[in-house]
Amino acid sequence: MGTPEFSVPALRAVAAACDVVAVVTQPDRPKGRGQQTTESPVATCAHELGIPVMRPLDMKAPEVRDALAALAADVFAVVAFGSILTPEVLALPRAGCVNLHGSLLPDYRGASPVQRALWDGLATTGVCTIVMDAGIDTGDVILSRTEPIRDDDDAATLAARLAALGGPLLAESCVLLHEGRAPRTPQDRAAGSYAKKLKKQDGVADWTLPARVVWSHARAVTPWPGATTMFRGKRVLIVRSRPEPGGGDAAPGTLLGSDEQGLRVACGEGVLRVTRLKPEGRAELDAAEWARGARIQPDERFEHLKEQTT
Repeated sequence: MGTPEFSVPALRAVAAACDVVAVVTQPDRPKGRGQQTTESPVATCAHELGIPVMRPLDMKAPEVRDALAALAADVFAVVAFGSILTPEVLALPRAGCVNLHGSLLPDYRGASPVQRALWDGLATTGVCTIVMDAGIDTGDVILSRTEPIRDDDDAATLAARLAALGGPLLAESCVLLHEGRAPRTPQDRAAGSYAKKLKKQDGVADWTLPARVVWSHARAVTPWPGATTMFRGKRVLIVRSRPEPGGGDAAPGTLLGSDEQGLRVACGEGVLRVTRLKPEGRAELDAAEWARGARIQPDERFEHLKEQTT
């Protein structure tokens, strides 16, 4: 069971190690500017592998439970499926349900573990597999692997590495669970943290914060919803950046100048050097090129975007 691109390496790994009788994914949905109905990345991969695909509209419907029961599966493997499984569904497979999660539990339970690890400025994160229970990412841990966070990571690049790391881990966990040999380490339910789902307003850049915090936030919300600020009444997305010392007494958001290495922006403490950005209605480009075209005047600033729809 899975839906986004993050789930695809896991499907390929499990299909190589196990007999996958069906793939369950979210229904096809409108996507992009044209709102063309598009199947999920997992559905596309399943077709390529020759695996039957189920797209239930309601996982709580009795007919869906009956269809899943008819599969007579030993294990349900779940990766970013997009719907909570009921206790009745969790009880269906003989050996249990195993989930691949994009953090080292109990830290960052919930929908956005990759983004929240970046936002908090961690140097290391990882993936783990758990035996699913009725809670949200609270089951016993089976296996885990760590992964360093690089300075040039954003949510997309880090998620891609974690997905590649997690695929073989999930396949191994499925085999262990099927054979009754899976190690189980209970989580401390009172410990850890919760990574709530990102909203569009989470992308708003706050220049009053220290440069390193602004940088961590920008990486976490790239590519979605994007680190958003305002310049001359139009939105600008901060795509690539790095923190630097300096700034002096300049007001937060002040554009301190640019060179071939990028655009320097004053923060509450230190400076953020923006190297790539995307102006509203235009393609992404080097910040130095944008600055030359903008002809920035003394004391001009990136302004705080006060409202951002969810």
